[in-house]
Amino acid sequence: MAADAASTATALAAVPATERVALVDARFTGHVHALRLALTDPRFPAAAVEGALTAQPEARGALTRALGEAGGPGTDALTARLEADGVPVHRPDLGVLVAAVPDSAEARAKTRAEVDSVDDEAVRLRTAVKSRDGFFTTYCISPYSRYLARWCARRGFTPNQVTTASLLTALIAAGCAATGTRAGFVAAGALLLFSFVLDCTDGQLARYSLQYSTLGAWLDATFDRAKEYAYYAGLAIGAAHGGGHDDVWALALGAMVLQTCRHVVDFSFTEANHDAAANTSPTAALSDRLDSVGWTVWARRMIVLPIGERWAMIAVLTALTTPRVVFYALLIGCALAACYTTAGRVLRSLTRKARRTDRAARALADLADSGPLAEAAAKAAARRPGGGATAPALVLAAAALLLVPLWWHPEPGWWPVLGAGLYALFAGAAVARPLKGPLDWLVPPVFRAAEYVTILALAAHSSASGALPAAFGLVAAVAYHHYDTVYRIRGGTGAPPRRLVRAIGGHEGRVLAVTIAAALWHGQGFTTALTVLATALALTVLIESIRFWVSSGAPAVHDETGEPA
Repeated sequence: MAADAASTATALAAVPATERVALVDARFTGHVHALRLALTDPRFPAAAVEGALTAQPEARGALTRALGEAGGPGTDALTARLEADGVPVHRPDLGVLVAAVPDSAEARAKTRAEVDSVDDEAVRLRTAVKSRDGFFTTYCISPYSRYLARWCARRGFTPNQVTTASLLTALIAAGCAATGTRAGFVAAGALLLFSFVLDCTDGQLARYSLQYSTLGAWLDATFDRAKEYAYYAGLAIGAAHGGGHDDVWALALGAMVLQTCRHVVDFSFTEANHDAAANTSPTAALSDRLDSVGWTVWARRMIVLPIGERWAMIAVLTALTTPRVVFYALLIGCALAACYTTAGRVLRSLTRKARRTDRAARALADLADSGPLAEAAAKAAARRPGGGATAPALVLAAAALLLVPLWWHPEPGWWPVLGAGLYALFAGAAVARPLKGPLDWLVPPVFRAAEYVTILALAAHSSASGALPAAFGLVAAVAYHHYDTVYRIRGGTGAPPRRLVRAIGGHEGRVLAVTIAAALWHGQGFTTALTVLATALALTVLIESIRFWVSSGAPAVHDETGEPA
């Protein structure tokens, strides 16, 4: 308790400078969860509701100055002084929750009646569920997973522990699928669904207990991809145990390539328009109008095959059919979803009047993942004439120069190597100027598709045993690097260091290395080369990634968008 500003400042000074502090007016009347939202959310340097204020270490200095200027310790006056000092103060949306400082007994009684009329625990449970999610998740998982989240919170479990449990469950599901037996497939489908329940629970636990962290957001995102792609591998192994052929590995790799490229489209479009000025278009306005019609919201969320619908489909088809059927369904569904989302975003970009920022251009350049060869080509082409469609045209030409020789001459040889060399030149020219054009967000997804499809095509046409599984591992390692890049940018810490990107060759360097390996070693040597490349790349990116995320001082973040699908 502090009687005045001076005693308040003295009490705060006794708290170590690395700790968060909070001030609560002794007259505060309201819900406990209103205080929890204001005082315990780690994502903001300062936050306040009426009668309560909190400051993280980075805002402590401004709070001390505000106390020195204040005539009394009133929290509302201190909040205004913090904002005047340039400190962003988060004010949580309380909805029906109450937070007030009554100035009379009559007002206090009225406020107390308002508090008693609202069950803040019910509000806390309801708001633990993500505000925007898919139909399957909203109606088939969240109605009970929120109670599992509360159970975990009351027993001291953290969101990261639940995320890890979800990963382990999915890996066990992949192992069951790898047995190739009907009982194994049924168990795999059931465990995959339970893994998804846990996947929903970790985010709900984070919102319920306000345990947000950058590390948690990264774990949640990357583990989702690890679970899904490990399950693909389990299905492919199970098909081989059941008397199948390597073409199921090609289907598994194709599904992973398509799904990853879909996500890169999501990420690139979002980053390109993250802080664009005058960011409007008739297409976006039409989309908003459609959202006002209830059933269209769910139809549009389901057609993109988000993670809930996708995992439910995978689980059911695994239990009832064969891995081959699962992959065919995935490829068809994801291809339709990719066409729908990409076409809509192209229309928005063409009709949108937007001025994109240097930050957006930098993010797209980082997502492009250009290595030393493309950097050299970019410097040589830096003075080329610029134009709205120049970068997309160049990147499509680069992809064509790379993929046409593979289609025209599918057998391993030196034509693909020539195509890879030309691809590096055109890829560098595509990123020689800032990516601020209306369709420049297409550059990273086309690069991803070109690289992944090249690896898939060379492995599929190789006579080497095990080439496709080795290619699956290589693409998984590269995809991890690309997801890691995305979540570093989203966390506000920037892309991985350039030394890492140069060390792993960039997308054009890896393409050239794989085509040269295919030309030099037509037999088992190609499988060995892919395996060595996948292992070296995975170790390099994992060591750097784990080092960064464990030691990162990035601000806490949490995804509320429902993406990636």
